[in-house]
Amino acid sequence: MKSLEQKLQAWKNPVEMLRNAPVGGYVFPIQPEFTNWRDEQEAWSKSAALFDLSLHMTDIYFEGPDLMRLLSDLAVNSFAGFGPGKAKQIVCCNPEGYVIGDAILFGLAKDKVNISGRPSVPHWVAYNVEKGKYNVTVTRDDRTVANQGRRKTFRFQIQGPNAMAIMAKAIGGPVPEVKFFNITDLTIAGHKINALGHGMARTQGFELFGPSEFGDDVRNAIVAAGAGLGLRLVGARAYSTVSPESGWIPSPMPAIFSPSLKAYREWLPANGFEANASLGGSFVSDRIEDYYQTPWDLGYGKHVKFDHTFIGRPALEAIAAQPHREKVWLVWNKEDILKVYGSALSTGDRYKHLEMPGAMYSTLPFDRVTKAGKLVGLSTYNVYTSNVRAWFSLAMIDRDAAVEGSEVSVVWGEPNGGTAKPSVERHVQTEVRATVHLSRPGPEAK
Repeated sequence: MKSLEQKLQAWKNPVEMLRNAPVGGYVFPIQPEFTNWRDEQEAWSKSAALFDLSLHMTDIYFEGPDLMRLLSDLAVNSFAGFGPGKAKQIVCCNPEGYVIGDAILFGLAKDKVNISGRPSVPHWVAYNVEKGKYNVTVTRDDRTVANQGRRKTFRFQIQGPNAMAIMAKAIGGPVPEVKFFNITDLTIAGHKINALGHGMARTQGFELFGPSEFGDDVRNAIVAAGAGLGLRLVGARAYSTVSPESGWIPSPMPAIFSPSLKAYREWLPANGFEANASLGGSFVSDRIEDYYQTPWDLGYGKHVKFDHTFIGRPALEAIAAQPHREKVWLVWNKEDILKVYGSALSTGDRYKHLEMPGAMYSTLPFDRVTKAGKLVGLSTYNVYTSNVRAWFSLAMIDRDAAVEGSEVSVVWGEPNGGTAKPSVERHVQTEVRATVHLSRPGPEAK
């Protein structure tokens, strides 16, 4: 099978390959809407929403006596206190201290975990098991677009102010108190399943998971319990917007293109996620390193613990005390948004279309953020939600620009009429003013 490294040889650099990748945004293979995306968005803040995560995430299971040594060697996180019944966000870096990715780590049993999320971290850990000296077995359950069989696990999230009342009806009794990112057992529709104390978009809820053959029964029981309590199933269109509203950047650029990771690229397939994720947006550099992030850029500085030896530790220690970009929300200016839409209703040049409710036309979107004409950061994952009642994006900007209420500009659209990606129509760039928010903006945002 051809490798990512072999595929790279046909291109001038990784940026050229990724900017010309023919795929669009990340695929959520569920129906676009169950009702309408506006009400589905409002459900997670006003009543309750049920998300189906069973198809789009990569799940890899790791088990064996060397498991904790493996995880400790790879992750910036401390594993003090971690074990069965616990979960955490695992962050992995390359030797230069740049983020390969993040995912959710579930402690399932003694010496057994599941890593679930976009493929970057599950793949990196699996590679190190194979190439390192670890007594750990690997069981893959790839996301649906890369999986010819049935998924091993169903995974649902229920979120919102009515979530606990619905869960009480579904289990037929009081809901146990579960600390954030702790796991308990619940019985729904006669099936014993796992429940992670969880919250998205600042709301209360659970992530429920268990054998895939139980999935339909569990979903149907929750839907029945939600009758009269405002429960809505959430389709792909609304689901794509929940992460930016929550403040989570779901796909950092995988920092795997340095010379030190050539062997890893030779292990990764040419038809995999890392080789085919598309890069888009107004920020363009020939240096792939300019698209990399440190843990602090992504708001993960709190996860970096220098209590163990791990890949990237010396590099992170060297920059830990330096200024870092900060993750913020940018609320886009209403008049400038109307200008973008207005160009579709007139003759002449048009601006890049803002597809509602999420305008992520590439897997890895990076737009320039400027202040007084100077580049101060990168904007990524721009969406509209009915909860915020505005277009907004997550951004990583210089600390001196990260001032609540200050104004910056987002350069919207790609240079030179746009790249050759099928998701990109011919257009011209424009600037959209945006207001910096250090916490999630609300409906009053303008």
